Amino acid sequence: MTTPHSSLPQGSPPAGSCPYSGPSSAYARPIPIPIHGPEFSANPRATYAQLRAIGPIAPVEIAPGVYGYITTTYRSALYLLRNTPEKFAKDPHHWAALRAGQVPADSPALMMMQPRDNALWMDGSPHARLRQSITDSLELVDTHALAATVTRIADGLIDGIAPQGHADLVRDLTAQLPMQVLFEMFGSPPDIGQRIVQALVKLFDTAQDAVQANAELEAACLELAHLKRRQPGVDVTSWLLAHPAWLTDAEMIQQILLVVGAGTEPSTNLMSNALLLMIDDERFSGNVYAGVQPVGEALDHVLWEDPPMANYCPLYPRYPDTYDGVQLQPGIPILVSFAAANSDPALAATADRRTGNRAHLAFSAGVHGCPAPDLARIISETAVERVLDRLPDLTLACPRDQLVRRPGTFHSGWVSLPVTYAPTAPSAATTTGDTSWTPSAPPPAAPSFSTPPQPTSTPRPPASAPTAPQPW
Repeated sequence: MTTPHSSLPQGSPPAGSCPYSGPSSAYARPIPIPIHGPEFSANPRATYAQLRAIGPIAPVEIAPGVYGYITTTYRSALYLLRNTPEKFAKDPHHWAALRAGQVPADSPALMMMQPRDNALWMDGSPHARLRQSITDSLELVDTHALAATVTRIADGLIDGIAPQGHADLVRDLTAQLPMQVLFEMFGSPPDIGQRIVQALVKLFDTAQDAVQANAELEAACLELAHLKRRQPGVDVTSWLLAHPAWLTDAEMIQQILLVVGAGTEPSTNLMSNALLLMIDDERFSGNVYAGVQPVGEALDHVLWEDPPMANYCPLYPRYPDTYDGVQLQPGIPILVSFAAANSDPALAATADRRTGNRAHLAFSAGVHGCPAPDLARIISETAVERVLDRLPDLTLACPRDQLVRRPGTFHSGWVSLPVTYAPTAPSAATTTGDTSWTPSAPPPAAPSFSTPPQPTSTPRPPASAPTAPQPW
């Protein structure tokens, strides 16, 4: 790990980094601190503290050869998010190093930060148009039916391990459940869904084969879009295709990628982090099992203390700016650290009042905030409750300090979560080992979307009329 800036020799940062001047800096350009690699993954909070000592926005190495800034405080994170897009652009075409060809083509950071035709990477009316298609389509989801779907899928997964008395909760449950739920929502056949998730895992873990993973991901999303153009059903993919935004194939690829990516890997981390808290933290384990403290309140704690997306939402200053003495230059990416914001010592006074407090930034904020945090909570809360109900006496099967965090700059989760428990019989309501899913058949009526946004590109009409929402 790079040493604190105060002990560094004066000099220019590596190629691709950015000028920095902060109130606590003894030198004009402290060397960027890596936020990748085994040392960072093993103890990210130590890195956040080191960065916070430099300033509220500090220089970092995002990936090998890729440089930028990161927010280190709650206030600085909110400043960026609340001033987007007026002061800070989301569109990666503002990225100076990318325009200059200075970002390695095989960089895992490039795959997570490159321009895409979806709502996450656009500003202004193009962003509003694409985001509206997402929010309108997700609003058609029946939340009561969604909870029932999560329960059914969770029970099917739990049935496969219940008699064993031991399991890896990541491998056997939390890595599989969001995938199955999301692809039932999207009406995806299992083979296409599996390919999408495998590619997403590689990208979130900043795999070296990120270029190939991205190509596989986009090909699978396109295949799903083509399938639903031919055979529309009662699912989010069909609703996106039927939306008045008239999404093109290229836009559909990126919209599916965005929503599925936001709903699978972060949900896996959220459930894993919550289960670990409730299994191994005496502040929660006794209360949760006794029914005194609801699972939802434990999830709030996790979203504060260990958010599933730790560092993301890269933004680009539109013009030279100064924040709390830190000079920001156009074209230099600034990652928003949700983990550093939530762990900001300036919030210490609220640390004991975080139960039920949802002022955390785990779902981001502003115009690019998560469009469906309630759906994410329904999936995670329902699944965790089923695990606690179905697997009694859950205990970690190894010392906590032997658990390994998933690698990567952007997210926070665990490679595995080995546990033991009292063996139980499979549920009579499910088929042991059967965790496949089948999308529901469409009814005849059509959904009603909100007022369509103004088009900002040349859209293509949908191939067929939309179908009405029905419980999954």
